[in-house]
Amino acid sequence: MAVRAVRGAVQLDEDDAGEMERRVGELLAAVLERNDLAVDDLISIWFTATPDLHSDFPAAAARKIGIVDVPLICAQELDITGAMPRVVRLLAHVESPRARADIAHVYLGAAAGLRKDIAQ
Repeated sequence: MAVRAVRGAVQLDEDDAGEMERRVGELLAAVLERNDLAVDDLISIWFTATPDLHSDFPAAAARKIGIVDVPLICAQELDITGAMPRVVRLLAHVESPRARADIAHVYLGAAAGLRKDIAQ
């Protein structure tokens, strides 16, 4: 089984803890589903959030949906002028039999515009 990295992002409609939980939950569910992964296949997840998000940690949303024994970390995204606001990004390290080229990177909603080259 190979170790692979999966990228993803989602934009929140507002800086709200419930919105963080819903949107990050959607993103994680899509990453798992599109890559035929189970929670046991997760090695670790690195989350970043844009500086305008203050309501909750993305990792807290992951814990609430059952990702409880996977190492998670959160960091603040660079504060770049003109960057898309209210965005949570993730980099998940997973065990997968898929080739690197077959990994489905997940960019939901408006966040799909962030990486048109790899978003599927």
